Order: sequence, then C-alpha cells, then structure tokens
Amino acid sequence: MPARPLVAVIGSGHAGRALARHAHDVGAAVAASGAGLICGGLGGVMAAACEGAATVPPDRRGPIVGVLPGEDARDANPHVEVALPTGLGVARNVLLVRAAAAVVAVGGEAGTLSEIAHAWQLGRPLAAYLPAGGWGARLAGSRLDGRRADAIAAIADPQQLRAWLGEILAGALPRR
Repeated sequence: MPARPLVAVIGSGHAGRALARHAHDVGAAVAASGAGLICGGLGGVMAAACEGAATVPPDRRGPIVGVLPGEDARDANPHVEVALPTGLGVARNVLLVRAAAAVVAVGGEAGTLSEIAHAWQLGRPLAAYLPAGGWGARLAGSRLDGRRADAIAAIADPQQLRAWLGEILAGALPRR
C-alpha cells in the first residue's frame, strides 16, 4: 500500500477544554480523511489532535507522528505512534510543515504563527479552524504576501475540513 500523506495540525502547547475539543475534532477529521497526522508531539492542541486521530482505526488512517523539539522520544504525548526527537527546539517547526501535504491551524500563539509563515513560504495548502480562534482564525481568508494566489482557507467545522482535505489530497490517498 502506498504511504499515506501527512496533514500537520498546529496550535497552542496549552489548551483549555474548548480548545482541546476543537483540536480533538480536527484530529479525528484528519484521520477520517485517510491521512496521517503530524504535529509537534507534545501537549495542548497537539495532544488533543493526536487523541482525536487515534479514535479512527489504524487501518483507515495514516500514522500519528510527533516531531519533538527535544531529544527524548519519551516526551511525546501518549497518542503519538511515531516520535521523532529532533533536539532542534522551535527550529523543528520547519521540519514539521515541510513533512506535511497540508497544514491546519487550531488556535495558536507565536509558535503557531511561525508554522503558518513556514507553511505559506513552502507552498503548503493552509487552513485555519475558525471556532478555535488564535492566529489561525485571525489570518483566515488572508494572503500573507504576493508569492501565492490562494489564501488561508477558513474552516468552520469538521465536515468542511474533511471536504477541504478531500480536495487537497485527491489522488494522494489510497483507494478504499
């Protein structure tokens, strides 16, 4: 079977109940699309998205990957299936978005803002999950500069996310 594409879920390292619920829903939608999920592998939005992805059986989705800032794989949240310790700190943000076929921002603070900028510069399809707020929602519908004709997609719910991913990943997912 061909490798499944990875979709990056980016967002805050800390999440209250509402933000964690949004991240969980996004992770589940990514996995339900048939893709794997890649994130920073730690807590907050990352852990909730991984937990959501893990609700989809492994034979129906790709792997759950954590690109860790530190050097110890044991720092990964318990839902990460493949932990990649980099020792690069925040510089791992570039690796994270480079490995992704698409990027979804769920809330977000300064680290998320850097990942959004890297995704934009690297030409990755980029969406913001509006109910989560943060930098993603603030930038939804925007073009960050003139190097691309598209804008950051504004996603209102999991169904819209699955439809967007279906368009973005068409041809990259194995047939079921």
